[in-house]
Amino acid sequence: MMTVHEVSKLAGVSVRTLQYYDKIGLLHPSAYSDAGYRLYAEPDLERLQQILLFRELEFPLKDIQGIMESPDFDTAKALDQQITLLKLKKDHLENLITFAAGIKLLGVKYMDFSAFDRSKLDEYAARAKAAWGNSPAYREYQEKAKTRTPKEDQILSGQCMMIFKSFGEIKQTDPSSEAARELVIKLQRFLTEHFYTCTDQILSGLGKMYAGGGEFTKSIDEYAGEGTAAFVNKAIQAYCG
Repeated sequence: MMTVHEVSKLAGVSVRTLQYYDKIGLLHPSAYSDAGYRLYAEPDLERLQQILLFRELEFPLKDIQGIMESPDFDTAKALDQQITLLKLKKDHLENLITFAAGIKLLGVKYMDFSAFDRSKLDEYAARAKAAWGNSPAYREYQEKAKTRTPKEDQILSGQCMMIFKSFGEIKQTDPSSEAARELVIKLQRFLTEHFYTCTDQILSGLGKMYAGGGEFTKSIDEYAGEGTAAFVNKAIQAYCG
């Protein structure tokens, strides 16, 4: 575990920024010390790396949160997109450096503005963001959500939390046990019936998200008991193989 001050120095972000990420549910610490200080585990730091890469690419925090909490968020896919975007950004900066050198050499009459063209970078960034919102799972979710009332959404949320409550009741047992397996199947069927077709791949990603230190982790642990979200993830990974 690392304290908020240690993470701040390691990542080069302010303590206030980390506190804000916690407040908005983008990055919750895994634990708190007896004195109330935030404590970050390795999964928290991995999530922070993803966040900071997106921030380097000038993604708004709201977009980052939406991407990382997408039901089929894939870290490897996101990293590939980030690498492509960083290369485009590098090309853009090199063009600006060449442009500035030209001004220094030729003076202000050097009237080439092509170096300021961000169209490639902006276009790819837009497509990368849209990729997470245009997945079949997300579209299916939107279709099913259109026909529900806020009251029905509230009921479904309560039913889902009751499944997590059942996980909490057996969180001290083997996550690969038959009881845990049955709850994983129950959760997968519930999500498929009411939200989107929850494949094993999507389920595995959800498990990691549940235990990833975000708003899901906080909500599950507050309702079903500390450590439940981590147990749910272990049970899901055991089921998905």
